[in-house]
Amino acid sequence: MAKLAALLFLIFFSLTLSGGNLIMVNGQKTWCVAKPSSDQATLLSNINYACSQVDCRILQHGCPCSTPNSLINRASVAMNLYYQSRGRNHWNCDFRASGLIVVTDPSYDNCIYA
Repeated sequence: MAKLAALLFLIFFSLTLSGGNLIMVNGQKTWCVAKPSSDQATLLSNINYACSQVDCRILQHGCPCSTPNSLINRASVAMNLYYQSRGRNHWNCDFRASGLIVVTDPSYDNCIYA
C-alpha cells in the first residue's frame, strides 16, 4: 500500500510540475505549503499577497495558527488559504515557484489546514 501511495504522489508531483490540471490524487485532498528553500523576502511577499486576497485572521496572535511564529509557517498557512479558496488549481500554489502542493495534511495541534 505504501508503494502505491508513493507512486501516486510521484505521478501527481510530475503532473503538477508539467502543468497538468490535477488537483486531487485518487480522490485525495491536496494542500499548498511554502517550499522550505524559499527565502524570507519571498515568504513575506507570499503572506502579504495571500492575505490581501483571503481572510488570514487564523494567523493573528492567539489564534490556532499563530504559532510557531515563523515566516515559513505563516506563509504556508496563508498560501494554503489562498489555494483552497481558489479551487485548488496548481497555478494557485505557484507563488513565483515558491509553493509546493502536498498530499499529506500539514495540520498540526489546533491549526487545521482547510
